[in-house]
Amino acid sequence: MSAASRCFQLILRYHCLCPFFSSASNFRSVHLPIFRITRCYFATDASPDKDRVANEVFNEFLSTIENATALDMEVYSAYINKACNAGNLSAARKMLQMLHEKNIFLSPKVYTHLLVKASQKNDIDLSCQVFKKLLLSNKSLSTTMFLNFAQSFTKMNDHVEVLKFVKEVSEMTCSSTSVVNRIIFAFAKSGQTDKALFIFDHFKRHKFSVDLVTYNTVLDILGRAGRVDEMINEFASLEEAGFVPDFISYNTLLNSLRKVGRLDMCSFYFKKMVESGIEPDLLTYTALIESFGRSGNVEVSLEFFKEMKLKKIRPSIYIYRSLIGNLNKAGKFELAAKLSEEMNSPSTHLADQPEDFKPKRRQWNTQKSKTEHN
Repeated sequence: MSAASRCFQLILRYHCLCPFFSSASNFRSVHLPIFRITRCYFATDASPDKDRVANEVFNEFLSTIENATALDMEVYSAYINKACNAGNLSAARKMLQMLHEKNIFLSPKVYTHLLVKASQKNDIDLSCQVFKKLLLSNKSLSTTMFLNFAQSFTKMNDHVEVLKFVKEVSEMTCSSTSVVNRIIFAFAKSGQTDKALFIFDHFKRHKFSVDLVTYNTVLDILGRAGRVDEMINEFASLEEAGFVPDFISYNTLLNSLRKVGRLDMCSFYFKKMVESGIEPDLLTYTALIESFGRSGNVEVSLEFFKEMKLKKIRPSIYIYRSLIGNLNKAGKFELAAKLSEEMNSPSTHLADQPEDFKPKRRQWNTQKSKTEHN
């Protein structure tokens, strides 16, 4: 029987007795160097017999590592997963390092499990170590993985240290711009807006790993935070950097301005959008109709409503309800009733109702498809 098989059987047989996998346990090892173990034992509150079993299992595992092969990966994965589930991340980190020094890499599933546990414990070092391995696996990483990575930093207040880790991670892949964009988004999504903006500012000032998606992401972050003056400044910075705003840039801007009632700026950027040759879409008209209607300018809202229909853009139920409500407030009951009848007519084909401007999903999907294609 191979050493790996004996180790796996011992783990299965004695894991209930083995105090190594309890939160109250810890291990100490003395070695010269890492793979020449001279002495290894567990310090626990268990009986001598249980300590003996724990030592036997762990030493068998170390013996397996010393003669490691990729065929034993299932054993190593089981061992690391048990350590993670018990909350013993220091043990998991050591096992991982030992495997990597033997050029043995685990499956993305195991690394994902490690990343989740590291995030829960705010273990930044382990989180970065694992996240790097996931990037090098050339597998498509989900938004959740990026969020787990970002959440590891929630208790770190030193933005410079955060930037150091992000730079290390971004430099490991040829798709560094895409990675940075998703990291910035993840930090903001996990409630760390200032860190997200700090990362962006650094990369922007040093003129690398920044593209239009980066700027659109930051516009959305600032808009959602209500920091519209900073958002307008970044829009200007976007153009100064030589990027051409797209419909996502303008829609993000208009939606954020709508929320704070900046009608003058809505009109200005809508005019600029049209002059740039970018066709307004449903989201554009939704922002304009809602913002002007809410401010009492129902006639302007109706003009935008007629314009979008002339362009064969189907209104959503949200637009109809917004117009009807604002017309009623303005005392235009007949027109409100007419629109209500039109909305409920079987011949009216409504567009999907926009929850809000959410350019991120489209950006990530576009960026992801480009990355996978390359």
